[in-house]
Amino acid sequence: MRYLAIDHGSRRIGLAICDARETIASPLCVLDGRRDVLAEIAGIVEAEGVEGIVLGLPLNMDGSEGPQAAKAKAFGEQLARRIGLPIYMQDERLSSFGAAEKLESAGLSRAHRRDRLDAVAAAEILQAFLDERGADECRQ
Repeated sequence: MRYLAIDHGSRRIGLAICDARETIASPLCVLDGRRDVLAEIAGIVEAEGVEGIVLGLPLNMDGSEGPQAAKAKAFGEQLARRIGLPIYMQDERLSSFGAAEKLESAGLSRAHRRDRLDAVAAAEILQAFLDERGADECRQ
């Protein structure tokens, strides 16, 4: 099953996708969050054969939900109505931090890191989701 992960932000929306075997998450692209991204995401879902969406849930460090989590959930509801696929919420705490570390170690300029950060963060979110699913299947 192919999943598309979304790191939702008001200015930029990072996307990542996994392989059909659900083992590797890869950054896909960054969309301009100030545009109508629902149509763009719907097109990507169709073109890539996506069967489920993993949406990053920006929880506070204590695990509580704040205003950003509410925005992400509202976006998820709009997207679900638009594309008719299941939406899985995934804790995204520290995903941007992990993504920034990876990009910094790659030796990219600050501008290139900024351009790729949200897609790499989406890949971090998706990889965590896939790893949890794999661990759950191993316990059964």
